[in-house]
Amino acid sequence: MTTNDKLPELKMDPANLYREDMFTDRKVGTIRRLTPVTPAGADDAKRKTLYVGQTQLMTPMGALPLAFEIEAASLGEAAEKFAAAAKVSVERAVKELQQLRREAASSIIIPEAGAAGMGTPGGMPGGGKIKLP
Repeated sequence: MTTNDKLPELKMDPANLYREDMFTDRKVGTIRRLTPVTPAGADDAKRKTLYVGQTQLMTPMGALPLAFEIEAASLGEAAEKFAAAAKVSVERAVKELQQLRREAASSIIIPEAGAAGMGTPGGMPGGGKIKLP
């Protein structure tokens, strides 16, 4: 199998194109307005305009980017609903981080009983000489 066989085909869908406009309050985040367009670039009134909010959650490990869809009929409505949608996204991210932490904690390998002394009498390590089995 060649390297090219492993790569996904990166083909755009001409029937599912959007024009992207970005808006920000320069404080909390941004709203991306995705306006559906035809393959010729004209507005496509048959499909719904989408609004996507973006912000960052500061964590002890650094900034965690968040992106979330906002159900809205206009840019103004999307701005009003930004906080509620961001809150849901933060709650979801916190739950996912807690789940990842639980999974990482449960994957810790615990040595078998008696392995601490590496098989030497009394459980104490040897004199530093390498011993082959």
